Amino acid sequence: MSTLDSLIRLHRWQVDERRRQVAELEALSARLRGELVRLADERAREQSAAGASFLAQHVYPGYIRRALERQKTLERSLAEAEAQILQARDALAEAFQELKRYEIAAANRERLRMNAAARRERLETDAIAIENFRRAGGR
Repeated sequence: MSTLDSLIRLHRWQVDERRRQVAELEALSARLRGELVRLADERAREQSAAGASFLAQHVYPGYIRRALERQKTLERSLAEAEAQILQARDALAEAFQELKRYEIAAANRERLRMNAAARRERLETDAIAIENFRRAGGR
């Protein structure tokens, strides 16, 4: 295995790792969005319940304070996850470009090897044809 092949394997692994990182961050982002939606639904239910009961009206302010804190925490976490997703996508793009560079170099090297082999084969065939012509008396 050549050094170029090893570099290609290494960069493929790096691209796969970057893809996994992006996927994990996107899954985290989706979970955080889901938590925000569930929290909003829960707040709506609690507000309805607070309107229906005198006791619930007195408990509701404490609940809403904690719910708003939780919402701010989720929103900060979501913003951080989105920033990390952008960074991870940039890293993935760079790793992919590097992989393509090595793959193109390997393809060029293989093309040159095939051209050289074809040229050697043509030279051998021409040498055999010339020798046959010479033996036949050059007619």
